Amino acid sequence: MAAAALSRTLLPEARRRLWGFTGRLPLRGAAAQPLYFGGDRLRSTQAAPQVVLNVPETQVTCLENGLRVASENSGLSTCTVGLWIDAGSRYENEKNNGTAHFLEHMAFKGTKKRSQLDLELEIENMGAHLNAYTSREQTVYYAKAFSRDLPRAVEILADIIQNSTLGEAEIERERGVILREMQEVETNLQEVVFDYLHATAYQNTALGRTILGPTENIKSINRKDLVDYITTHYKGPRIVLAAAGGVCHNELLELAKFHFGDSLCSHKGDIPALPPCKFTGSEIRVRDDKMPLAHLAIAIEAVGWAHPDTICLMVANTLIGNWDRSFGGGMNLSSKLAQLTCHGNLCHSFQSFNTSYTDTGLWGLYMVCEQATVADMLHAVQKEWMRLCTDVTESEVARAKNLLKTNMLLQLDGSTPICEDIGRQMLCYNRRIPIPELEARIDAVDAETVRRVCTKYIHDKSPAIAALGPIERLPDFNQICSNMRWIRD
Repeated sequence: MAAAALSRTLLPEARRRLWGFTGRLPLRGAAAQPLYFGGDRLRSTQAAPQVVLNVPETQVTCLENGLRVASENSGLSTCTVGLWIDAGSRYENEKNNGTAHFLEHMAFKGTKKRSQLDLELEIENMGAHLNAYTSREQTVYYAKAFSRDLPRAVEILADIIQNSTLGEAEIERERGVILREMQEVETNLQEVVFDYLHATAYQNTALGRTILGPTENIKSINRKDLVDYITTHYKGPRIVLAAAGGVCHNELLELAKFHFGDSLCSHKGDIPALPPCKFTGSEIRVRDDKMPLAHLAIAIEAVGWAHPDTICLMVANTLIGNWDRSFGGGMNLSSKLAQLTCHGNLCHSFQSFNTSYTDTGLWGLYMVCEQATVADMLHAVQKEWMRLCTDVTESEVARAKNLLKTNMLLQLDGSTPICEDIGRQMLCYNRRIPIPELEARIDAVDAETVRRVCTKYIHDKSPAIAALGPIERLPDFNQICSNMRWIRD
């Protein structure tokens, strides 16, 4: 297989944690009125007054079968088009955990019209790229190609999600591939710690399970499991066909009607309800004194992507920031925690994160420390969290708001991140939030708002903790919880 043409990405949220958020962000778009599904589910994303902008419009159309078509035409010679599906590992149970990711692998193994070789050659000859990834709440298939090849790209995407052969021989061969992938993931200690964090924070719920699934499930998943997952979850109302770059919305709409208009209607039955996932303040400790460094994540329960407090928590997350030893600046760094960490040599690196799901989230910090400084670093983190609840200043908040806006907009560089932004926001908000509206929401946050919201979600709340490595000096969980109320210098 040509690596440049066909690839898969397991956890896109890992790279987005670099900016302290993962995947569910209002970034950019034209002011389109939201399509409400009832209630106040989207009350935090109600449209702001329209503003005349010199930016391409994000056009949205809904087909009769519920599939939404959304695109932005920027006149480029290339385009990105993809299918964003509201189905991930959260919709699995203990017995079929890992099916969504397994299915993503099988999409490239041949269809009723194309063998695996035919698919690879067609993508290569187009000069295109075909990619896919699975997260806890979404599955994504997308292609990057020349704008003139948009019809072929859409047809290939329709073919791989509707007509995959799911052959027994290919399934057996792919088991070994996924097991090797699992071994590779286990060498990434940050991903291991975040899986542990989810396991303890959402214990005995769907969000607590890993995306790949346990080894025994990977060895037992069969063709029926894959077919059942497709027929249950790949329904029109749960799918967005998004495109960006040199794309004509009317052309994309006609392609969607031709390739998806009738076929998705055959998937009858009700759309499965979102499994509830309760947060539990708790900890997982995996002590290994042979490891050179301790890896630790601590988080409190945050909010879903449509909650009114999401923006404020993003600003607070930016206030904490991130740092590693390669950074210069020392005591002149903007992050107070970075200043303290640098001055006291408390850790090798730390990284704040704000992971949002539909109805819950994790807000916290990941750090890599030496054995002797674990307790001091955790003390510094909790002290800074308490400072956000009481003493954060307007100048700090203003700096964080500017940094947050910059980081968000800098990510929209090219058709692929814009297309990803469209698809993600359509699933999260059923519309694309325009830049002025997002900036207005961020600008509305002040120091008093940060103190109020941080007090609401951080102060006197039991955190979830995942720790790995030489963690003998990590304080007792009860002591950590008591430090969520006050910190003694």
